[in-house]
Amino acid sequence: MITFSTFLQQIASNPPFLITVLLVLAAIMVNGGTDAPNAIATTVSTRSMSPRAAIGMAAVCNLLGIIIMTRLCPTVAETIYKMVDFGTDSHNALIALCAAMIAIVVWGGVAWAFGIPTSQSHSLIAGLTGAAIAVHNGLNGIHWNEWVKVLYGLALSAVLGFGLGWLICKLTEVICRNMDRRKTGHFFKGAQIFGGATMAFMHGAQDGQKFISVFLMGLLLANGHTASAGAQLQIPFWIMVICSLAMALGTATGGYRIIKSVGMNMVKLERYQGFAADMAGAVCLLISSLTGWPVSTTHTKTTAIMGVGAAKRMSAVNWGVAKDMAMTWIMTFPGCGLIGYVVSKVLIAVL
Repeated sequence: MITFSTFLQQIASNPPFLITVLLVLAAIMVNGGTDAPNAIATTVSTRSMSPRAAIGMAAVCNLLGIIIMTRLCPTVAETIYKMVDFGTDSHNALIALCAAMIAIVVWGGVAWAFGIPTSQSHSLIAGLTGAAIAVHNGLNGIHWNEWVKVLYGLALSAVLGFGLGWLICKLTEVICRNMDRRKTGHFFKGAQIFGGATMAFMHGAQDGQKFISVFLMGLLLANGHTASAGAQLQIPFWIMVICSLAMALGTATGGYRIIKSVGMNMVKLERYQGFAADMAGAVCLLISSLTGWPVSTTHTKTTAIMGVGAAKRMSAVNWGVAKDMAMTWIMTFPGCGLIGYVVSKVLIAVL
């Protein structure tokens, strides 16, 4: 296992590795600024918390989610680590990894500028896949037995997120229908904050692990090693801390545009509905984390919100906003993958 002191020595003596680290950290910060706000979007839209307080809570819970879940169940990190193969040339492999990170940062930056809650998970998977295809000049660098888990995750987050959102909202309405609305409103304010914190925790558990595996991959490549699909993944604690802090910083310095798109424009929610969406998303993320399926927290949360809106009536969902988000998700795989491919080809040819 590589120690923190070795890492610092590599930073000082290996410029390509320094660039790799900076790009990975930039990608993590973009994730923190674009994906993490989805976790607390409903908490802000129902006025259970102010944007600043909610973003601060999300930053802390992201950090805890990364550290605790990576210790207990690092299956998502293992899936991402084994999903692609950058070949036996560690130099070109490191360049390809950097190209994938550039693709993520570019795609995420454009999405943030327009306030579109694109999935950084999908961007990561697409960027890595495009870079691997560039290295091998074909599909030989993709391990399909691991990549197929991405498709499982897509189906799970869409169907289960929507279904649980609808079900939890309906159950809540049935249980509370004869209660004093003023008293339930106070209760659901606290429940909404709890739900937002739980969603932020599970966002760290899912997306944090994805970028931890990429960080570790870059560290190994910089030391002349190549990733092996059969290798046992050992994640040092200091990598968890660095990735946690980078994600927390990204969350704390941005995100209100995404909060507005997800929590305010798509569906108008009451507090109990926001609570239902948060718990539905958190349960879906927990199941996917335990099974090792890399899912999009953005995808999961927005489908849960749509399910909650549909529980009221189908017209309560702004399907125009939902359609725009769906088109962005669909375009992420070919778009970000193409950027990863082109940047990899250019950098390998030049360097």
